[in-house]
Amino acid sequence: MARKKPSSVPNRGFRVADQIQRDLAELIARELKDPRVGMVTLNAIEVTPDYAHAKVYFSVLTGNPEEATEGLNAAAGFLRNGLFKRLHIHTVPTLHFLFDRTTERASDMNALIAKAVSSRAQED
Repeated sequence: MARKKPSSVPNRGFRVADQIQRDLAELIARELKDPRVGMVTLNAIEVTPDYAHAKVYFSVLTGNPEEATEGLNAAAGFLRNGLFKRLHIHTVPTLHFLFDRTTERASDMNALIAKAVSSRAQED
């Protein structure tokens, strides 16, 4: 029975994802000219164990989230090519961009909490 050899480099997947996030942020800001993609923030990168695919979670500072998702996914090949030139790994993952509503939900939750606190203060 063959045993899977433990990785000789612990947490390599996390380091690769972190490097992809840094390089992608720079590529999007400097190289991407798609008007659908406004100011985006990359929140997280999830890379499959074989490095074949990466889910890129992002939020939007300006612009439409649906249009930004379309623009980023349309530019995924271009961005992957840019990563290929920067990263020194055997397999550069195929990129899949997903809009992350976490910051949006946090903002809504903060607004609800502030509203509840102010209504409670008025009752007292």
